[in-house]
Amino acid sequence: MTKTRSDGTMRTMTTKKQTDATKKESAEAAKPRRKRQVFAEGHKRKFLVVVDETPECESALAFAASRALRTKGQLALLYVVEPDSDVPHFLGIEEVAREEGLNKARAVFRLFGRKLKAMGFEDIVPEEFVREGLKDEEITKLIEEDTDIGILVLGASKDPSGPGPLVTTLVGGRLAGTFPVPITVVPGSLGLEEILALA
Repeated sequence: MTKTRSDGTMRTMTTKKQTDATKKESAEAAKPRRKRQVFAEGHKRKFLVVVDETPECESALAFAASRALRTKGQLALLYVVEPDSDVPHFLGIEEVAREEGLNKARAVFRLFGRKLKAMGFEDIVPEEFVREGLKDEEITKLIEEDTDIGILVLGASKDPSGPGPLVTTLVGGRLAGTFPVPITVVPGSLGLEEILALA
């Protein structure tokens, strides 16, 4: 928020909410990170793909599956059931909405399993994670918990309005400089053959 001074100059006003958020981000960045285990004996580097029903997810899936296969790594898929603000917070209704979210996650995993086979990755059996909460927060939490995750692979939308909310938040947002692992962004305009030639 800005406020005009009596001399005509502008100054930025910070709210308590902004200050608290900045303090929280600083505290998060100062925390010691858990050491990645991707090359330790008995571990495999995991390529994490956040799956949903957007077309760019297929680009990320193809790239991550190819990299996992070529580097003898593991493919991991994450589906996040986000809270629905339209659902009243009654115990029965919340539980039904939660169950619907979990069913949708299972359906998306089945769909992406078929897509992997159609792309020629029959031998890859991805590890599947379902989390509940806000996408960017749940992605970060999972990566912090699972030290075998070495790369996050995201697909960027071809839409001229931007690469999509997840790419914008994680790659270009406040988390970009402190994210726990490298992020690979796969352009949605690339075809399967192009992706496989690059991965």
